[in-house]
Amino acid sequence: MTIVRVALDVPLPTLFDYTVDEAVVAGQRVIVPFGRRQLTGVVMVCADSSLLAADKIKPVVQVLHDSAPISAHLLDLLRFCSDYYHYPIGQTVLPALPARLRSDKPITLKAVLHYRLIKGTVDFVPKRKALALRIMEMLHQQTCSLAQLKILSAAVGVQLKWLETEGFIEQFVPAAIQLAVHTMPVLPHTFANAHQLTHEQQMVVDSVTGASGFNCFLLHGITGSGKTEVYVHLMDFILQQGGQVLLLVPEINLTPQLEQYFLSRFPDALLVSLHSGLSENARLANWQRAQTGEAQIILGTRLSVFAEIPRLALIIVDEEHDSSFKQQDGLRYSARDVAIFRASQSAVPIVLGSATPSLESYHNALKGRYRMLKLTARAQVAASLPAISCININQTVMTEGISGKLLREIGLRIERGEQSLLFINRRGYAPVLMCQECGWLSDCKDCAGKMVLHLKDHKLRCHHCGFQIRMPRACPDCGHKELVPVGSGTQRIEAVLQTQFPAARILRVDRDSTKNKRAWQTMREQIHANEVDILVGTQMLAKGHDFPALTLVGILNPDSSLYSSDFRAAEKLFAQLMQVSGRAGRADKSGEVLIQTAFPDHPLFRCLISHDFEGWATSQLAERAMAGFPPFVFQAMLRAEGMIEEDVYSYLNQARQSAIELHHVVDIMGVIPASLARRANHIRAQLLVQAVSRRDLQQFLRAWQPHLRALSSRNLRCSLDIDPSEF
Repeated sequence: MTIVRVALDVPLPTLFDYTVDEAVVAGQRVIVPFGRRQLTGVVMVCADSSLLAADKIKPVVQVLHDSAPISAHLLDLLRFCSDYYHYPIGQTVLPALPARLRSDKPITLKAVLHYRLIKGTVDFVPKRKALALRIMEMLHQQTCSLAQLKILSAAVGVQLKWLETEGFIEQFVPAAIQLAVHTMPVLPHTFANAHQLTHEQQMVVDSVTGASGFNCFLLHGITGSGKTEVYVHLMDFILQQGGQVLLLVPEINLTPQLEQYFLSRFPDALLVSLHSGLSENARLANWQRAQTGEAQIILGTRLSVFAEIPRLALIIVDEEHDSSFKQQDGLRYSARDVAIFRASQSAVPIVLGSATPSLESYHNALKGRYRMLKLTARAQVAASLPAISCININQTVMTEGISGKLLREIGLRIERGEQSLLFINRRGYAPVLMCQECGWLSDCKDCAGKMVLHLKDHKLRCHHCGFQIRMPRACPDCGHKELVPVGSGTQRIEAVLQTQFPAARILRVDRDSTKNKRAWQTMREQIHANEVDILVGTQMLAKGHDFPALTLVGILNPDSSLYSSDFRAAEKLFAQLMQVSGRAGRADKSGEVLIQTAFPDHPLFRCLISHDFEGWATSQLAERAMAGFPPFVFQAMLRAEGMIEEDVYSYLNQARQSAIELHHVVDIMGVIPASLARRANHIRAQLLVQAVSRRDLQQFLRAWQPHLRALSSRNLRCSLDIDPSEF
């Protein structure tokens, strides 16, 4: 019998030995007994012998043959992640797979249904059915999948049913899709080359396509410089060679518009999306289309870095600086860093794109580890960078948090038929509710934070733990009925604008207003159709969007991040403000950005006004070198949280003492409370360790891990975060 070593989704840093009486290969899924349960696992190693006694080794219950085995390349990538991030191998491998592959229920590879014309021309479709006419025109050119037809509108489903009922179109399964796993041919594709590349864009494309093997390129392009157009031409080159492209984006909200855009440029290419917003069946189907080589373009959020892609030839990480690429629970990996390792492992190029690169990536490019590529001008000849200026809130009249100048500029944009965006990175009506009589504040009973007022729902809601209560009619402490909202959120700004501009069409875009399915897609269509005068939004609107009619951006309340205890706060704020400023004036109309601040002379704002990322990055890198912060050191954060404060601090202090006794070349800091010291009734604290070299840190962590396991307690939730991004 063969011995197989299986990875299981359990919090133990080991593989488990089982016997199997049939042929298996590494990467195959199996069902095995584990205690009183049966679990699905992945075979990592096939061996002839085991260190365990024969009577201690249980047999595999079932070998699953309903999906292709995971490739050796992907298994190696997952082993690297388990080792580098010091996380159990089973809890690294299994969560990287679609949920259906982790269950013991049988699965099948589902084909993508396409639509084609049966009869007639568009003359037979009533003129009032404009969308149906557009569908017919598109199908007259070629057969299309539902995803491809959705570039016309999110509401194509109803019209497709009508056209099918009337006998104009039919569904079918393309012959190529019926082929078995790993036998997909290299299919030709059509490239809708709608734009002529600028000289800078062409140089970037030539640099990437002319490189051989692994190369990491940092594409530093100002907002509106046409980075997406560069991506499109790079994809065209890779698809011509028969390769697959992986494009990582930071947020789910960016995937639908990018999916539609790329489908419009590659109308007959198969593009699949991978993100947590998909159903389990849809994610499995898309993952398997990538695994067979059928999908030519894979677009997804951070988890898609673990997709099975046999013909991977290019990786693109858009908005590479974005903190959303860092997983904050479970396996705390950075999708950007894992993507770089994967590109190196596969000997393919990777492009990191951003208007505001992370200081780590920028430093690596300056040192020659990455190749710097620049786009210094906007892609449209008529477009220019917006004029940025500051409004000193200490020296101007304010109306519910909005300055008179900003209100006047909004009014001018409405008269001219242009759009304005007010950016405030705080949802809800107000950050806190206060009693004017006794000073009571709307503290969360389970957290160290405040509960945010959501006036429309008449609720106070904690954005940290989710606890919510009805808005009190009177002060819970003194009974006074004068409770006032303090500060502003998106809902309050929306209400102020409705009062100031009663005839204006105002649209609020935040997590609350877009929680319904397809809500954001509908909003985006309204904005592009110029059916909105004023946008009020959070960071959802800060990046990746191109609204031609938007000419004014007002930034409210950015000062809270200027003097944060997090050394990355200023970097994140600069990137956020630069990104949201870049939404203005992207077409032939000039843009203007007004920043309301109490510190108009702050160096950050001076660099923003002059669009001087290089100057800002240089000053920040100098500060970090002097202070001994990344990228000049490498860090690991041990976090602990529990119901009893004494247990949390006892664990971390013992962990610190054991680290000191190892006598490694690392700096071990003191135990301190987390920035949010209490969340969901759990006390939270942390211990930071750093070293000048990555190798020294990793050697220390390998020696420290057994001590941490010996100290672990069921009463505590503990985690080790390598290269932490939040403090």
